[in-house]
Amino acid sequence: MSNPAKSTTEILGLSKSELEDLIRSRKLPAFYGRQIYTWLYGRQCHEFSEMTDLPLALRDQLQEDCRITPLVELEFAKSTDTTEKYLFGLSDGAEIETVLIPDRKTTTACVSSQVGCALACRFCATGTLNLTRDLTAGEIVAQLLFLREKKGERAFSNIVFMGMGEPLNNYDALVKALEIITDPAGMALSKRRITVSTSGVTPKIRRLAESGLGVNLAISLHAATQSKREKIMPVAQTFALDKLISAARFYADTVGKRITFEYVLLKGFNDTREDAMALSALTRKLDCKVNLLPYNPVPGLDFDRPEKDEVNRFAATLANKGVVVTVRTSRGRDVAAACGQLAAKRQKGNS
Repeated sequence: MSNPAKSTTEILGLSKSELEDLIRSRKLPAFYGRQIYTWLYGRQCHEFSEMTDLPLALRDQLQEDCRITPLVELEFAKSTDTTEKYLFGLSDGAEIETVLIPDRKTTTACVSSQVGCALACRFCATGTLNLTRDLTAGEIVAQLLFLREKKGERAFSNIVFMGMGEPLNNYDALVKALEIITDPAGMALSKRRITVSTSGVTPKIRRLAESGLGVNLAISLHAATQSKREKIMPVAQTFALDKLISAARFYADTVGKRITFEYVLLKGFNDTREDAMALSALTRKLDCKVNLLPYNPVPGLDFDRPEKDEVNRFAATLANKGVVVTVRTSRGRDVAAACGQLAAKRQKGNS
């Protein structure tokens, strides 16, 4: 690894063209930049000395004045259901979480995009942390590189941006990371296996639709009326529900992909038959599906998990109205796997 005392340029997170420019600035052929790109993202290499198809003199130069900063694993927890949760330390001392969720046929990496979150959703552990800063593209990608280095090339089959933070509020770094993740010379993951989740940053939904990336979109809805959304999601005061649904339709039409609406069921708040009827009316003219998530309780927050029969009744009401609906099983409850819980616990412990 590079010498951090002398390093000046962080190259983890640089695009192919940026690495080519870096090499050109040294009066060397640009193809060395492409080779570095493949070493970084295709082979999970963070030692310049191991980039053996580069000239030794170039490797020595890179060692002297560049750096590749991997994440530092601070905590690890594995649930009885095999969900794995990682707490990582960043170079400035900030902390983020990444969750690995094995299923029967897939393994999903749940990735963070910010340190904390500014949206302050009333039921979310990350919302109690406030926003510290955006992650760089390198810090986003580094979460996935860590998992592959630790667990091999098949560490995950799918990626969801549902960890700490609002991905679309860190749009430029998100897009840069997605380009690296989907590039065949980079991490080579199919865009069909990547989902970006947003709480409803309407203008950025439209911008992502026009980006050409073609990833899946999930919208954290959690209430089917404007008034209820505003009570639990302050972002709804800025981006109204009708505009959000319009943006969702635009995304589905532009990208040609079904939208997913995430709906956390909060006992006694949004889990009644009336709520289900409102949700079916809101979504029935969209190419979409609804994922119901029984709430994963967070200590100190005033929401509870509905009973299983209440969840099933809600799902049945939607299905009877023609809504494509699934009930997601909570994972990692015994290791505080809801996004932000581990970081919030540490922060409170250190305060």
